Parts: sequence; structure tokens; C-alpha cells
Amino acid sequence: MGNVVNFSDARPKTEVKAADLMDISEYGKVRKQKRAELMPLKAARRVAIGPHATFYFENYQTMWLQIHEMLFIEKGGAAQIPDELAAYNPLIPKGRDLSATLMFEIDDEKLRKAVLGRLGGVEETIFLKFGAHEIMSRAETDVDRTTADGKASSVQFIHFDFSDEQAELFKGFGGDVVLGIRHAHYPHMTLLSAETKATLAADLA
Repeated sequence: MGNVVNFSDARPKTEVKAADLMDISEYGKVRKQKRAELMPLKAARRVAIGPHATFYFENYQTMWLQIHEMLFIEKGGAAQIPDELAAYNPLIPKGRDLSATLMFEIDDEKLRKAVLGRLGGVEETIFLKFGAHEIMSRAETDVDRTTADGKASSVQFIHFDFSDEQAELFKGFGGDVVLGIRHAHYPHMTLLSAETKATLAADLA
């Protein structure tokens, strides 16, 4: 397995390979350190919308850590690695997309069921708007995250796909960038901070 990833390396990578992974016993020794190192990176990638929804924009570093966490917790050894790579590599931006985990974080079980029960199809109503450009979300198709009775999953995996022109414009865009949800039962939006805009622009390199 590979060496410890350098979370300060700004060069974008698009895939975690088996050779990039640490021996899990060695990871256990630096786990606390690596989780702490990632906190400021994750903070710039966290965007809350409305009372319950939070977007966590992913990249190589966040998925590197997530894969190690799964291996550390589940202790499946080398046999587990291919499944984790297959599950999490699709969530790493490939240079012309932004990738996010959307979570509806509601502690109260009764309220959570009520909210999610009305949010079927929410993954198809998410947009990113800057200037004259509006990019609609593309949901991961690994599983159906809306049930037949119209209940949404509390965790959604989405992408925003950019054309070359849109990517170049976004990287130099100085105006407001809006992230929003147009679902009838969750119509909320927010402006991205300058720090978040710069962080996400780097994913489009």
C-alpha cells in the first residue's frame, strides 16, 4: 500500500488507486492526525441550504479519507478494497464536474420521516447558477434514492456537469454563484462564499 497522502497538495487527482492506500494498521496510527488535517478542507466544501440540507463537495482527499475510514471500521482487509474503490471513486470530480454528497440531517426521527416522505425526486431539482449559466444536478445511479411511495433518501450523491466553456467561466467568475433546490417542499437556495467558489474552481482544473 502507498504512502500517506499530502492533503496540502493542490494538484487535483481524479482517482484513488489501491497503490495510494496505506496499510490500515499504519493508518490507525495517524488516523486522528489525518482527520484533523482534513477539517479545514472539508469546511470550505460544506454548504448548508435551508434548515435541513447540507452539501459536502467531494474531491480526491475527502474520498481517500473515506475509503480508509471504511477499511478501518469494517476491517475487511485487502478483499474489501475493490468494493470501496468502486463505491467512492465515482464521487471524485474528473475535471469537468463538481461532485457532492447531499445530506438531510434531522435528529428528530418523527420530523425526519415527515420531511423525507415529501421529498421524492429532490435529487433532480438541484441547480448551480452563475451568470447566465445554470447547471442542473445529475444523480448517481448506483441505487434509486427515491422510493416508489415518494420518500427520499437522507443521503444523495450528485454531480454538476460543466462544458469546457462553463468550466473556464466558473474558474474566473467574480459574481454570485447560487446553489439551490427547487423541490416544491424544499425551495431553498444560498450563495457560495468566496472561499468555497475558489475551492470548487480548483476541481475543474
